[in-house]
Amino acid sequence: MILIAFFVLLFILFALGFLYFWGINPGDITVYLTSETSYTLPGAIMLMAVLLAGLLLGNLVHMMSAFILSFKGWKKGRDLRKGEEISTVYRSGVGRLLSGDLKKARTLLKKALDRDPRRIDSHLALASVALQEGNIQEGIDLLQKARKLDPKGVEVLFKLATTYEEQEQYPEAMAIYKELLAGDADNRKAMRALRDIMIKLSHWDDALALQKRIIKATAAGPKVDQEKQTLLQLRYEVARQALEQNELDQAIDACRDIIKQDAGSTPARVTLGDAYRQADRFADAAKVYQEGYRALKKSVFLARLEDLYINAEDPAALLAFYRAQMEQDPQDLLLKLYLGRLCLRLEMVDEAMQHLTDLEATGIDFSKLHLLLAEGQRRRNRTDEAIAEYQKALKIDSHLLLGFVCDVCGARFNQWHSRCPQCNSWDSLILPERKQIQEARMIDYPKMIPHGAREAV
Repeated sequence: MILIAFFVLLFILFALGFLYFWGINPGDITVYLTSETSYTLPGAIMLMAVLLAGLLLGNLVHMMSAFILSFKGWKKGRDLRKGEEISTVYRSGVGRLLSGDLKKARTLLKKALDRDPRRIDSHLALASVALQEGNIQEGIDLLQKARKLDPKGVEVLFKLATTYEEQEQYPEAMAIYKELLAGDADNRKAMRALRDIMIKLSHWDDALALQKRIIKATAAGPKVDQEKQTLLQLRYEVARQALEQNELDQAIDACRDIIKQDAGSTPARVTLGDAYRQADRFADAAKVYQEGYRALKKSVFLARLEDLYINAEDPAALLAFYRAQMEQDPQDLLLKLYLGRLCLRLEMVDEAMQHLTDLEATGIDFSKLHLLLAEGQRRRNRTDEAIAEYQKALKIDSHLLLGFVCDVCGARFNQWHSRCPQCNSWDSLILPERKQIQEARMIDYPKMIPHGAREAV
């Protein structure tokens, strides 16, 4: 009722306004639509017509805008509902993937991807399904499609690179990691992954250059010390490669610098000695090996010294070094082992046996020691003692046990176990030589004629 009254009042006001304008504007107005077509109307009517036309046009524009907004709202709501439905299917597929139900995961994720082919996450999840199923090429194709949808997507690029790397397609993986670094030069994850591939491929110079960038990007944090150690290791590999290529000065300088920074680097000390030896600097090589043993007590230095002096036909100098070291550290059992072995090689059997039996008396028990003791007893013509030591070395007992080895972890046992005590694998213990025996074939020798049958023949 109020609304009707409002419209009546509005009409009355409009009518009064119309009469008022008509009264003060008695003249006519001629409007030409073309040169020959015109309309003549009172000024008040013309004014009201223009006003009404403007109101009508504005109302039409308003109605059109409202319709467009309404349509967009409807479309947005529909897209939201569709997106939520797809997300629900996607989440269900991912849940199946995580639970190991690959068949159901594939069905759900394929459905989600069919409904929205531009979803990156659906491509990634379906690629994971394909890769776990062993469909490598399908997985790579899905990742490549995701890459086209998001060429700079870090997640997509990393997934594609790691997939190539797992398939040992190293050039393709390296290209992806380089693409990642082109977009983000300080991406440490990409740099480390690329460095690791270079290490696998023995591209030592490239790996070293990249490691320097990694250290520069890793100015602080828990991995700084580890990265610096990796840098020294890569510098060592470059030095070793230089030695292999007979670039002796470069190898020597690099190894000496590495030792200054890390005195505990056994590889650098050994390679430095090898470089001196290759350069015919016998005294320098011997000094490096001797200092290396004094500092680190590693057997490799004794092995290198023995090879150096024996080849130089100067075992007396080596023997003198061993004895001098034993005087300084009588408890050096590793040196005592090598000294006993050297004496045995030089037919100094009594002194060799003294050092070797001293070792045995400490409770040390390993096959190589028993072999050395057996050889010493043999050279003393003590057959029974030599046989006993050989049996200990070969771990032969009165039952002549053959023993068992785990086919998974390689642990050895005298007794069979249903489950490996070392790695907990079931039914994995086998005869150590089983594969060799299975692969061998009997030789078809001519059959022997029994003794009793020979005379009949």
